[in-house]
Amino acid sequence: MKKKDILYLLLSMLIVYIVFLIFVKEPGTKSPALNEHFTDNYTQYYQEWLDDKVQYNYDSYHDTVEVSSTPVINARSAMVMDFETGTILYEKNAYIKRPMASITKIMTAIVALENSSLDDDVIISGKAADMGGSVMGLKKDSIVKMYDLLNGMLICSGNDAAVAIAEHVGGTVENFCEMMNKKAIEIGAFSTSFSNPHGLDAENHYSTAYDLAKITRYALKNPVFNEIVKKKEYYFNGRVLKNTNEMLTDYEGADGVKTGYTSLAGRCLVTSATRNDMRIISVVLFCDTKNLRTSSSRKILDYSFNEYGKVFLLEKGRIAESVKVERSKSLQEVMVAVAEDLIAVLKHSERDNLYTRVSLPEKVMAPIRQGAIIGTISIFQGDRIIAETSLITIESAQKMELSDYFQNVIKKWLVMIH
Repeated sequence: MKKKDILYLLLSMLIVYIVFLIFVKEPGTKSPALNEHFTDNYTQYYQEWLDDKVQYNYDSYHDTVEVSSTPVINARSAMVMDFETGTILYEKNAYIKRPMASITKIMTAIVALENSSLDDDVIISGKAADMGGSVMGLKKDSIVKMYDLLNGMLICSGNDAAVAIAEHVGGTVENFCEMMNKKAIEIGAFSTSFSNPHGLDAENHYSTAYDLAKITRYALKNPVFNEIVKKKEYYFNGRVLKNTNEMLTDYEGADGVKTGYTSLAGRCLVTSATRNDMRIISVVLFCDTKNLRTSSSRKILDYSFNEYGKVFLLEKGRIAESVKVERSKSLQEVMVAVAEDLIAVLKHSERDNLYTRVSLPEKVMAPIRQGAIIGTISIFQGDRIIAETSLITIESAQKMELSDYFQNVIKKWLVMIH
């Protein structure tokens, strides 16, 4: 074949190719969504990797772990939740609405911390100064720093401090309660209603053990709240305010949070405790005596620390798979990696029943930016997902332009001519 014929042939091929690009994929047609046509890869590789890499963060872990019996407690309702992951470790009537007494003040503190400054000067009203029950001893018309009020409210459970905070932040107690209820919904405490900032018995003032665990978990992420609730005492105006939380001195690792008592609510207690790099939150509602609320809290905390442990499942940045890329200038496939560390809290007896599921599209269309979410990786225990995170691209892929196609055709011409 002559060179002239070859050139005509190649030119015809180029025209056909351009027509294909223009008309086969009509303008405005969208590429397949990245979440369509996913494939599930249950690979032996991942199972072996999990078996090899799952690490338990226990100080003294043995092949045989003594199984604790489920504790029997005096509390009418109770909940234990892992602070880091939100995993429920123990529950008893945890979704029944009950009065929660001064546990209320956890939410009062949240709203105050998010809507005021610790240096705010708060003028104490007669209403605040006249509050009964547990108080920090505020005087009418005195000026007290917000930080002092938060300490007095959370440490010695000052009802006077709670009202002073509410009036300063909300303008009125009623407005402040609206703020509390709005915040409860934002946190996900949907079975909670606040009628006052201190927790004295009132109509439409209730929560559940589950909601209170969620509220406490949210509050402990605030460093100021976290620091206050672990204090055993606080000095204010020449006096020592003693913490009402007996667990701070009676339970190893206790680092918060709040007590409560009214005739309708009974003895209530929310506790935070940290051992072996695992922090958990316990809630007990309506115990008959102070000693029984202490023993109930101790039992469910001991049970949770003995039965459960932290498991490191996947490391952030670990390469998981590759996905084909179409119409890319340089890459034929893009590598994807785990977006974040995956950690779970599991029973010791359940650590062997894990497997991984990777969900990715069969292919993607350029352009692809680095860090784009392109799939998910899930850790299963039986048929239950215990942890899940995104898979993201670790490199970018630019889309081929018309000029790139011309260059490719010209290169093919030159190869054929020579």
